[in-house]
Amino acid sequence: MQKLETNVVWQHYSISKEHRQRIMGQKSFCVWFTGLPAAGKSTLANALECRLYEMGIRTYLLDGDNVRKGLCKDLGFSEKDRRENIRRVAEVAKLFVDAGIVIITAFISPYRADREMARRLFAPGEFIEVYVKCPLSECERRDPKGHYRKARAQQIPNFTGITAPYEEPINPEVVVENFNVTIDESVNKIMNYLREARYLLSLT
Repeated sequence: MQKLETNVVWQHYSISKEHRQRIMGQKSFCVWFTGLPAAGKSTLANALECRLYEMGIRTYLLDGDNVRKGLCKDLGFSEKDRRENIRRVAEVAKLFVDAGIVIITAFISPYRADREMARRLFAPGEFIEVYVKCPLSECERRDPKGHYRKARAQQIPNFTGITAPYEEPINPEVVVENFNVTIDESVNKIMNYLREARYLLSLT
């Protein structure tokens, strides 16, 4: 077993998150989309980023498939690897928030414990969990990548919703029922939450 480095001391710097937020003129926070495969997380995350961009808010979007082509390309889909995937993403998201940027993540993140681990990395109020709620039957009907079909044929092991669990959020900040409303309506619901909770105030 590899010995972990213990002689590490956190280095403090003069410029803080609050300094960076002021120069950006905005609050920074993490919007964490979670839901079943094909629930519409990436589509909504992209639409939300476009809406914020139009308002002049500096953002970045981390998407599950894209991250697995780089930062997490060494990971598979076992429970252990899924947890490590989310741990890495959460740590990166924290760095973006520290930089004064609004970070949007779109990951299945099927385990509650992993999402709570991610939340604990942030200061209170900086982590906004958006549950993209969509029935499994509808996700299977959409199946844009053909993954559900392959999972049913036992060609993809550990597939969330079929042969691996998805643990629904218990108390997310926003629930979007992404099967009986339009994309614009879903984004409007998230935007209304951000406005009402005063996340979109200018700091200039």
